Amino acid sequence: METLIKRLSEEQLKLLPTEEDIAFYEEHGWFISKQVISDEIIEEAILGSQKFYQGERDGTIPYSTGYIDWKPEDGDDLRNNEFVCLQKKELLNLALQPIIGAIAARLTRSKQIRLFDDSLVYKAPMSQTGKGVVGWHTDQAYSSNCTSNKLLTAWIPFHDSQEDRSPLVVIDGSHKWSGIEHLRYFNNPNLKEIKDKFTQTGREVVEVPIVMKNGHISFHHGWVIHGSYPNYSNSPRLALALYLQDGDNRYRPFWNQGKEVNHFANNICRKLPNGYPDYSDPDIFPVVWSE
Repeated sequence: METLIKRLSEEQLKLLPTEEDIAFYEEHGWFISKQVISDEIIEEAILGSQKFYQGERDGTIPYSTGYIDWKPEDGDDLRNNEFVCLQKKELLNLALQPIIGAIAARLTRSKQIRLFDDSLVYKAPMSQTGKGVVGWHTDQAYSSNCTSNKLLTAWIPFHDSQEDRSPLVVIDGSHKWSGIEHLRYFNNPNLKEIKDKFTQTGREVVEVPIVMKNGHISFHHGWVIHGSYPNYSNSPRLALALYLQDGDNRYRPFWNQGKEVNHFANNICRKLPNGYPDYSDPDIFPVVWSE
């Protein structure tokens, strides 16, 4: 996958985080951009998502299992599909917008940003049943093979992110907490139970709903605890999460309680001479931004 890194326009340069913004991100673990994505690109991504759900693919993954891949029989409360940018060109076009990588590079003080993984998440409207919850988790806990502590996620809703439309909710400053290395409760809908465990340790839990307009992007640190509530609005909730790696990130073997942990991407990327997965493989981890 050859990618041509375009330079930013003068207008886009003005949209990059300031030193004050970077300090805020480093302290709180999250940041909301200005409007950086055009309506046209969002509309194209929505169309690509619709085609994806209808079964249309521009690229294929040489495995049918081992990664998150929602099917219609799973129901509509929560659809979650992984590696969609490798399968639909419209979503890849959104992911490779250089302004996204440039913001991520500024926030992490990095010279290069590559895509690592992604998730397309849909929630049906009017989820009065309480279903469709995304449990408290950290993205870095699902990327244990990565050496970098600069991993971050760009969260891009395809509409205004409103309080009743299941916005992303981050726990302010939680990227600085210890003991969250294995926080993998994405599929646990009992948010209060997990939250109570946090407060029992004496931690102050400040939940911040990421409310923003269409075309804005939120970024959160790989160790920030986050989740989301049901979609109580009368409109679908659709968003793309881009899991981004800095240029220094490499693969490392990782063991958890005597069991080897492997990210699915290790199966589909090229290998280094020593046999390790190459996290700079441009076909799987395209560069979004490079100085």
